[in-house]
Amino acid sequence: MIRNLDMSQVSDGKLYVPEDMVKAGCGNCEGCSQCCRGMGNSIVLDPYDAFRLEKGLGKSFQCLIGKFVELNAVDGLVLPNLKLSGEDESCGFLDNNGRCSIHMYRPGICRMFPLGRIFDNGGHKYFLQTNECPKAGVKVKVKKWIDVSDVPEYEKFTDEWHFFLRDVASFVAGCEKTTVINNVCTMLLNIFYMKNYNCDEEFYGQFYERLNYIRKYM
Repeated sequence: MIRNLDMSQVSDGKLYVPEDMVKAGCGNCEGCSQCCRGMGNSIVLDPYDAFRLEKGLGKSFQCLIGKFVELNAVDGLVLPNLKLSGEDESCGFLDNNGRCSIHMYRPGICRMFPLGRIFDNGGHKYFLQTNECPKAGVKVKVKKWIDVSDVPEYEKFTDEWHFFLRDVASFVAGCEKTTVINNVCTMLLNIFYMKNYNCDEEFYGQFYERLNYIRKYM
């Protein structure tokens, strides 16, 4: 998601890398689910999120669309995000006690919060979103906080996906043919989300195979 941010208004003014310590820890939330409510369509899912949800839930990604996931326009593309519903706009994966029922395989934006990412020069760094989490304040190492088993591989994937989407969004913005735009959006959804992943194999090989395939047509 491309956003123009005034970092002085949303962060502590610092940028972090995986080895850094940052005051993002929240004591396992202690029952707070504030960040699981009222977030609109901002919890956009990437292919790694789709893979983890398929593996964790034992369901195809298609089965999640409607109740738990919805599709929305993001920078001219159509991408999935967690669906919030009800008067308090809560995530459908919250249980009756207001706890995350998919915590072990929750999406990357959820794992990262209250950290955000800023991309530049082919890579990214993290920043701490101030005034977002009422319980954050415990120092934790960034690489532990983002909660993935292979941090370097995940970091590489995150950059590849971000800059690939940026290039596709730029192509779509400059295209005047509606049919071409629709075809591009449909291809993205089908290849990276709707086509089931083999959950018995590691994710990254499958992702790069799909990425190389779609690049032939872009």
